[in-house]
Amino acid sequence: MSDPETVARAYYEAIDDGRYEKLRTLLGTDFLHDRPDRGIEGPDEFVRFMREERPLTATTHEIDSCYRNGSSVAIQGRLRRDGETLFAFVDVHAIEDERIARLRTYTE
Repeated sequence: MSDPETVARAYYEAIDDGRYEKLRTLLGTDFLHDRPDRGIEGPDEFVRFMREERPLTATTHEIDSCYRNGSSVAIQGRLRRDGETLFAFVDVHAIEDERIARLRTYTE
């Protein structure tokens, strides 16, 4: 059984490594991502967006802090590319049944 922090950290590892099949297994069936620029509904739509449409690629997520409140986890970090910080973020992951049900992203 995975704790919510482990699930959230695995999410970033899957994206950074381009392991989209692994990413899909981390998302709940009714997954919803609320981003500053858009909302993405459904795990398959989200994986497609990450694979084909995201505006910044060849990036890594550097996690600075993790805050857990029950089954929710807030991750504070920075998106980096070529050693440079592109922006800071806070992601709030709502975990249900060991999968990410909802994700809300806040950026600078």
